[in-house]
Amino acid sequence: MSLIPVTILTGFLGSGKTTLLKRVLHESHGMKIAVIENEFGEENIDTDILKTESKEQILQMSNGCICCTIREDLREALQLLAAKRRKGLVDFERIVIETTGLADPGPVAQTFFMDEEIAETYLIDSIITLVDAKHAGQQLDTRQEARRQVGFADQIFLSKTDLVSDAEKDALIHRLKHMNPRAPIRAVHFGDVPLKDVLDLRGFNLNATLNIDPDFLKEDEHDHGHVHDENCGHDHDHGHVHDENCGHEHGHDHEHGEHCNHPHHHHHDDDVKSFVYRADKAFDPAKLEDFLGAIVNIYGPRMLRYKGVLAMKGTDRKVIFQGVHQLMGSDLGPEWAADERRQSKMVFIGIDLPQDILRQGLDQCVVEA
Repeated sequence: MSLIPVTILTGFLGSGKTTLLKRVLHESHGMKIAVIENEFGEENIDTDILKTESKEQILQMSNGCICCTIREDLREALQLLAAKRRKGLVDFERIVIETTGLADPGPVAQTFFMDEEIAETYLIDSIITLVDAKHAGQQLDTRQEARRQVGFADQIFLSKTDLVSDAEKDALIHRLKHMNPRAPIRAVHFGDVPLKDVLDLRGFNLNATLNIDPDFLKEDEHDHGHVHDENCGHDHDHGHVHDENCGHEHGHDHEHGEHCNHPHHHHHDDDVKSFVYRADKAFDPAKLEDFLGAIVNIYGPRMLRYKGVLAMKGTDRKVIFQGVHQLMGSDLGPEWAADERRQSKMVFIGIDLPQDILRQGLDQCVVEA
């Protein structure tokens, strides 16, 4: 039986999660979706819907969706839903989990890695973070939870962009890209986003391509001088990213050319940062495994998301790896094409990660020609 895809929806208070979930629960979209909502959150989908005399947690909506309010932990709610589905008591094809506005999505994601029974039933599709363009600056400045939510994202939806100027929006996009270069950013209006753009994003799919905009670090040359030398000349990456993103966010087309017009970009020194590592030589598998194991053991709690497409000694296939906090997985991907440059590419997103230690350690894991 195929695994049930799960979308984790996160975002700070007032970012639009409730609006989006109301649409999922009421719109006639023909999909059988179970929504798990943490009722201890600061905002509920719709308190009138959820108030029920029954002790039963699971409510059937008129459009075929199911709403499940969590009164205990997520693992138990997922097991309950799976058991009821096996018995034919409820019918759903996928799950959307809303985290509370102050939640760190990390432990939610880890539930699907750590618990064998859950892992045999469900598969994370993606983590989507909603960002309120009007209040994001202050939230990102003052609340680490907001920064962590951005760091975890596979997709970022920017709400309330009509309440800010183009310059403010571009500055925010630029800041978000520094924190998380692997998540496409898309402006949405009050939850009015097609569900096909919310579901089946395959952000956790190990074989998904790793698309990182090579220009995202261009302006911090004093911090990452050696990154830019590596990034220059990779126009094929650049085009690929823009093909994906242009349809989503018209700001992307001109955003790069405008960086230098916004000196206030420099003022943010967020603790959630990302960096890209590239290597043109193959990795020694044993050295890399030892090094990554040690790094994850020490810095795991501060490592939000990390992912790579790697060239390994001893195989003609790409090795794809990714992780959340201390949990890391890898898989063999497709073969390198004959005319393809065998370059390893990794992105690390975390809280005050020691870039120099990571770079030096990874440099020592490559096979000397």
